[in-house]
Amino acid sequence: MQKTNENFNNALKLFENSYKHEELIEFLKNGSVIERQFSALNLICVKSKEEAEILISNLVGVDGKIREAAALKIAELTSETPEFFQNKKIYKKFSQATIDIDGNVCRLAIISAKNISNDKDFSKFYAKALLDIINNALDEISKFTFRDKKYKINKQIFKIYWCFEGLLYFYNYADEITLKQIIENCSNLSEYTIREKCAKLVKILPNNKYYENIIEKLKNDENYYVRNIVNN
Repeated sequence: MQKTNENFNNALKLFENSYKHEELIEFLKNGSVIERQFSALNLICVKSKEEAEILISNLVGVDGKIREAAALKIAELTSETPEFFQNKKIYKKFSQATIDIDGNVCRLAIISAKNISNDKDFSKFYAKALLDIINNALDEISKFTFRDKKYKINKQIFKIYWCFEGLLYFYNYADEITLKQIIENCSNLSEYTIREKCAKLVKILPNNKYYENIIEKLKNDENYYVRNIVNN
């Protein structure tokens, strides 16, 4: 309770004052959890790739409250000034955030990735990163035994789910052979939400003949939602 009151008082002090752009950037670099969260939410813009890099550094490996605030602001600013986020130094942060434990961060990371998709180097990197994450997750699942905790499997399923969500917008940049293999493997998973994502993806792929066998299998899936996507 004492810690909660302290955090509340600190937050109140922040909101009672106004801060210059440079001060908010400094908070993002060296501030406390509440200061970084506050700064991310109140930042109006970034003025350089360096400032964008500072903001992005709060997207991964920090407290969840900071990550969600940063993800929200990055989704906004990548739409307004995408050129500042087209920086090879921060490419990996987007793929890491796509599999954050917080689904809101995952969703916002994908929105941000879409906003800078005109950067072809980024799009190629991001698509490959998503494929690599899925392959690693499938490899982990294959090693699990009956005695393994369900949360271990769910953790990998969660990663696959969000990577497929990203691939819905970046499939044009994915290696076609690797993509087909992944779709084929994932269409056999017991988790219907992943098969549903497979169905959504194959439905929009331009070279559908290449996926004919997979499409036919999904058309006859035991789950109604999976069948419905492919058949309509």
